Amino acid sequence: MPDSTSYPFRFQEQIIPGVADLGGDLNGEMVITRSTVYVYEAPVRVWHWVNALAVMVLVATGFLIGRPLFNVPGEASDHFLMGYIRFTHFTAAYVMAIGFLLRLYWGFVGNHHARRIFYLPLWSKKWWRGVIHEARWYAFLEEEPKKYIGHNPLAQISMVTMFTFFSVAMIVTGFALYSQGEGADSWQAKVFGWVFLLFPNSQDVHTLHRLGMWVIVTFIIIHVYAGLREDIMSRQTMISTMFSGERQFRDDREV
Repeated sequence: MPDSTSYPFRFQEQIIPGVADLGGDLNGEMVITRSTVYVYEAPVRVWHWVNALAVMVLVATGFLIGRPLFNVPGEASDHFLMGYIRFTHFTAAYVMAIGFLLRLYWGFVGNHHARRIFYLPLWSKKWWRGVIHEARWYAFLEEEPKKYIGHNPLAQISMVTMFTFFSVAMIVTGFALYSQGEGADSWQAKVFGWVFLLFPNSQDVHTLHRLGMWVIVTFIIIHVYAGLREDIMSRQTMISTMFSGERQFRDDREV
Protein backbone atom coordinates (compact mmCIF):
# COMPACT_ATOMS: atom_id res chain seq x y z
CA MET A 1 0.00 0.00 0.00
CA PRO A 2 1.53 3.33 -1.01
CA ASP A 3 1.80 6.22 1.40
CA SER A 4 -0.73 9.08 1.66
CA THR A 5 0.91 10.96 -1.16
CA SER A 6 -0.52 11.69 -4.57
CA TYR A 7 -1.28 8.43 -6.34
CA PRO A 8 -2.43 7.71 -9.91
CA PHE A 9 -5.31 5.32 -10.50
CA ARG A 10 -6.65 3.87 -13.74
CA PHE A 11 -10.35 3.19 -14.05
CA GLN A 12 -11.67 0.24 -15.97
CA GLU A 13 -14.37 0.87 -18.52
CA GLN A 14 -16.37 -2.21 -19.39
CA ILE A 15 -19.57 -3.34 -21.06
CA ILE A 16 -21.83 -5.20 -18.69
CA PRO A 17 -24.13 -7.45 -20.72
CA GLY A 18 -27.53 -8.53 -19.57
CA VAL A 19 -28.29 -5.49 -17.44
CA ALA A 20 -31.75 -5.35 -18.97
CA ASP A 21 -32.37 -8.84 -17.62
CA LEU A 22 -32.17 -7.35 -14.12
CA GLY A 23 -34.86 -4.83 -14.86
CA GLY A 24 -32.49 -2.03 -15.90
CA ASP A 25 -32.31 -0.07 -19.12
CA LEU A 26 -28.50 0.11 -19.50
CA ASN A 27 -28.08 -2.89 -21.82
CA GLY A 28 -25.08 -2.30 -24.05
CA GLU A 29 -24.10 0.99 -22.45
CA MET A 30 -20.67 1.72 -21.01
CA VAL A 31 -20.28 1.48 -17.24
CA ILE A 32 -17.32 2.98 -15.40
CA THR A 33 -16.17 1.02 -12.38
CA ARG A 34 -14.72 3.24 -9.68
CA SER A 35 -11.41 2.42 -8.02
CA THR A 36 -11.65 2.11 -4.25
CA VAL A 37 -9.03 1.67 -1.54
CA TYR A 38 -9.68 0.53 2.02
CA VAL A 39 -8.16 3.27 4.19
CA TYR A 40 -9.64 3.62 7.66
CA GLU A 41 -10.13 0.50 9.77
CA ALA A 42 -13.23 0.00 11.91
CA PRO A 43 -11.61 1.06 15.23
CA VAL A 44 -10.54 4.36 13.66
CA ARG A 45 -14.02 5.05 12.31
CA VAL A 46 -15.75 4.17 15.58
CA TRP A 47 -13.33 6.36 17.52
CA HIS A 48 -13.88 9.24 15.08
CA TRP A 49 -17.64 9.39 15.63
CA VAL A 50 -17.58 8.66 19.38
CA ASN A 51 -14.91 11.33 19.84
CA ALA A 52 -16.88 13.80 17.71
CA LEU A 53 -19.92 13.31 19.97
CA ALA A 54 -17.82 13.63 23.13
CA VAL A 55 -16.20 16.85 21.88
CA MET A 56 -19.57 18.41 21.04
CA VAL A 57 -20.84 17.59 24.54
CA LEU A 58 -17.65 18.96 26.07
CA VAL A 59 -17.89 22.22 24.13
CA ALA A 60 -21.55 22.80 25.03
CA THR A 61 -21.18 21.95 28.72
CA GLY A 62 -17.76 23.62 28.99
CA PHE A 63 -19.18 26.86 27.66
CA LEU A 64 -21.91 26.79 30.31
CA ILE A 65 -19.44 25.97 33.06
CA GLY A 66 -17.36 28.99 32.06
CA ARG A 67 -20.47 31.19 31.82
CA PRO A 68 -23.03 29.68 34.24
CA LEU A 69 -26.72 30.34 33.88
CA PHE A 70 -27.78 33.39 35.88
CA ASN A 71 -30.93 31.87 37.32
CA VAL A 72 -33.24 28.92 37.07
CA PRO A 73 -36.97 29.32 37.66
CA GLY A 74 -38.40 27.78 40.80
CA GLU A 75 -37.01 27.02 44.22
CA ALA A 76 -33.23 26.70 44.31
CA SER A 77 -33.40 23.55 46.44
CA ASP A 78 -35.33 21.82 43.64
CA HIS A 79 -32.55 22.20 41.09
CA PHE A 80 -29.13 20.75 40.48
CA LEU A 81 -28.76 22.04 36.93
CA MET A 82 -25.12 23.13 37.03
CA GLY A 83 -24.25 19.94 38.88
CA TYR A 84 -25.75 17.87 36.06
CA ILE A 85 -23.92 20.00 33.50
CA ARG A 86 -20.59 19.46 35.27
CA PHE A 87 -21.28 15.72 35.62
CA THR A 88 -22.01 15.49 31.88
CA HIS A 89 -18.82 17.42 31.14
CA PHE A 90 -16.69 15.14 33.30
CA THR A 91 -18.28 12.02 31.80
CA ALA A 92 -17.60 13.20 28.25
CA ALA A 93 -14.04 14.09 29.30
CA TYR A 94 -13.42 10.52 30.45
CA VAL A 95 -14.84 9.21 27.16
CA MET A 96 -12.54 11.51 25.20
CA ALA A 97 -9.45 10.70 27.30
CA ILE A 98 -9.94 6.92 27.24
CA GLY A 99 -10.78 7.07 23.53
CA PHE A 100 -7.60 9.05 22.85
CA LEU A 101 -5.47 6.44 24.64
CA LEU A 102 -7.13 3.66 22.63
CA ARG A 103 -6.63 5.68 19.44
CA LEU A 104 -2.95 6.13 20.29
CA TYR A 105 -2.66 2.38 20.79
CA TRP A 106 -4.28 1.73 17.42
CA GLY A 107 -1.79 4.11 15.85
CA PHE A 108 0.86 1.48 16.65
CA VAL A 109 -1.07 -1.70 15.76
CA GLY A 110 -3.28 -0.41 12.92
CA ASN A 111 -2.33 0.33 9.32
CA HIS A 112 -0.06 3.23 8.47
CA HIS A 113 -3.00 5.58 7.89
CA ALA A 114 -3.95 5.15 11.55
CA ARG A 115 -0.83 6.96 12.76
CA ARG A 116 -0.82 9.93 10.43
CA ILE A 117 -2.54 12.22 12.95
CA PHE A 118 0.38 11.79 15.37
CA TYR A 119 3.31 13.10 13.33
CA LEU A 120 4.30 15.39 10.46
CA PRO A 121 6.87 14.21 7.85
CA LEU A 122 8.69 17.54 7.90
CA TRP A 123 11.75 15.92 6.31
CA SER A 124 9.91 15.07 3.07
CA LYS A 125 10.26 17.51 0.18
CA LYS A 126 7.43 15.73 -1.64
CA TRP A 127 5.19 16.26 1.38
CA TRP A 128 5.99 19.99 1.46
CA ARG A 129 5.19 20.25 -2.25
CA GLY A 130 1.84 18.66 -1.44
CA VAL A 131 1.26 21.21 1.33
CA ILE A 132 1.85 24.07 -1.09
CA HIS A 133 -0.36 22.53 -3.76
CA GLU A 134 -3.24 21.91 -1.33
CA ALA A 135 -2.92 25.45 0.08
CA ARG A 136 -3.22 26.79 -3.45
CA TRP A 137 -6.17 24.46 -4.09
CA TYR A 138 -8.05 25.75 -1.04
CA ALA A 139 -7.21 29.31 -2.11
CA PHE A 140 -8.78 28.56 -5.53
CA LEU A 141 -5.43 29.01 -7.27
CA GLU A 142 -5.28 25.43 -8.59
CA GLU A 143 -7.77 23.97 -11.03
CA GLU A 144 -8.01 20.61 -9.27
CA PRO A 145 -6.62 18.75 -6.25
CA LYS A 146 -4.36 15.74 -6.32
CA LYS A 147 -5.46 12.25 -5.30
CA TYR A 148 -4.63 11.07 -1.80
CA ILE A 149 -5.36 7.76 -0.18
CA GLY A 150 -5.26 9.11 3.37
CA HIS A 151 -5.12 12.68 4.65
CA ASN A 152 -3.72 15.22 2.24
CA PRO A 153 -0.67 17.08 3.63
CA LEU A 154 -2.59 20.22 4.59
CA ALA A 155 -5.25 18.18 6.37
CA GLN A 156 -2.50 16.29 8.19
CA ILE A 157 -1.06 19.58 9.47
CA SER A 158 -4.49 20.63 10.70
CA MET A 159 -5.10 17.30 12.42
CA VAL A 160 -1.74 17.21 14.20
CA THR A 161 -1.52 20.86 15.27
CA MET A 162 -5.13 21.82 15.93
CA PHE A 163 -6.61 18.48 16.97
CA THR A 164 -4.03 16.04 18.36
CA PHE A 165 -1.89 18.63 20.16
CA PHE A 166 -4.83 20.52 21.62
CA SER A 167 -6.66 17.32 22.55
CA VAL A 168 -3.68 16.39 24.71
CA ALA A 169 -3.57 19.92 26.14
CA MET A 170 -7.28 19.83 26.96
CA ILE A 171 -7.01 16.42 28.62
CA VAL A 172 -4.02 17.50 30.73
CA THR A 173 -5.41 20.87 31.82
CA GLY A 174 -8.91 19.45 32.30
CA PHE A 175 -7.83 16.68 34.66
CA ALA A 176 -5.52 19.10 36.46
CA LEU A 177 -8.49 21.36 37.17
CA TYR A 178 -10.58 18.34 38.14
CA SER A 179 -7.94 17.34 40.68
CA GLN A 180 -8.60 20.51 42.66
CA GLY A 181 -12.01 19.19 43.58
CA GLU A 182 -10.84 15.61 44.13
CA GLY A 183 -8.02 16.57 46.49
CA ALA A 184 -4.25 16.18 46.68
CA ASP A 185 -4.48 12.43 47.28
CA SER A 186 -6.47 11.74 44.10
CA TRP A 187 -4.89 10.01 41.11
CA GLN A 188 -5.72 13.08 39.04
CA ALA A 189 -3.56 15.25 41.31
CA LYS A 190 -0.72 12.71 41.29
CA VAL A 191 -0.72 12.42 37.49
CA PHE A 192 -1.57 15.98 36.47
CA GLY A 193 -0.63 18.08 39.49
CA TRP A 194 2.60 19.16 37.79
CA VAL A 195 0.51 21.54 35.69
CA PHE A 196 0.25 23.87 38.69
CA LEU A 197 4.02 23.92 38.99
CA LEU A 198 4.07 25.56 35.57
CA PHE A 199 1.01 27.71 36.24
CA PRO A 200 0.65 28.30 40.01
CA ASN A 201 -2.42 30.47 39.46
CA SER A 202 -5.25 28.04 38.70
CA GLN A 203 -7.12 30.79 36.88
CA ASP A 204 -4.38 30.71 34.25
CA VAL A 205 -5.08 27.00 33.73
CA HIS A 206 -8.80 27.78 33.42
CA THR A 207 -7.98 30.41 30.80
CA LEU A 208 -5.74 28.07 28.81
CA HIS A 209 -8.37 25.33 28.98
CA ARG A 210 -11.03 27.68 27.64
CA LEU A 211 -8.77 29.03 24.89
CA GLY A 212 -8.07 25.43 23.89
CA MET A 213 -11.82 24.89 23.60
CA TRP A 214 -12.10 27.71 21.08
CA VAL A 215 -9.17 26.32 19.07
CA ILE A 216 -10.98 22.98 18.83
CA VAL A 217 -14.23 24.76 17.88
CA THR A 218 -12.31 26.52 15.10
CA PHE A 219 -10.86 23.18 14.01
CA ILE A 220 -14.34 21.63 13.86
CA ILE A 221 -15.59 24.42 11.60
CA ILE A 222 -12.59 24.03 9.27
CA HIS A 223 -12.82 20.23 9.39
CA VAL A 224 -16.50 20.14 8.42
CA TYR A 225 -16.07 22.78 5.72
CA ALA A 226 -13.05 21.01 4.21
CA GLY A 227 -14.79 17.63 4.28
CA LEU A 228 -17.91 18.94 2.53
CA ARG A 229 -15.85 20.96 0.03
CA GLU A 230 -13.65 18.00 -0.86
CA ASP A 231 -16.60 15.64 -1.17
CA ILE A 232 -18.19 18.01 -3.69
CA MET A 233 -15.17 19.37 -5.57
CA SER A 234 -12.33 16.87 -5.26
CA ARG A 235 -11.52 13.68 -7.15
CA GLN A 236 -12.18 11.36 -4.22
CA THR A 237 -14.79 10.71 -1.54
CA MET A 238 -14.33 12.13 1.95
CA ILE A 239 -17.30 11.97 4.31
CA SER A 240 -18.55 8.56 3.18
CA THR A 241 -15.03 7.22 3.73
CA MET A 242 -15.44 7.70 7.48
CA PHE A 243 -18.51 5.46 7.37
CA SER A 244 -17.35 2.71 5.02
CA GLY A 245 -13.58 3.00 5.44
CA GLU A 246 -13.16 3.02 1.67
CA ARG A 247 -11.97 5.93 -0.42
CA GLN A 248 -13.45 6.01 -3.91
CA PHE A 249 -11.71 7.83 -6.75
CA ARG A 250 -13.91 9.57 -9.28
CA ASP A 251 -11.83 9.92 -12.44
CA ASP A 252 -9.27 8.03 -14.47
CA ARG A 253 -6.76 10.87 -14.83
CA GLU A 254 -3.31 10.49 -13.40
CA VAL A 255 -1.84 13.17 -11.15
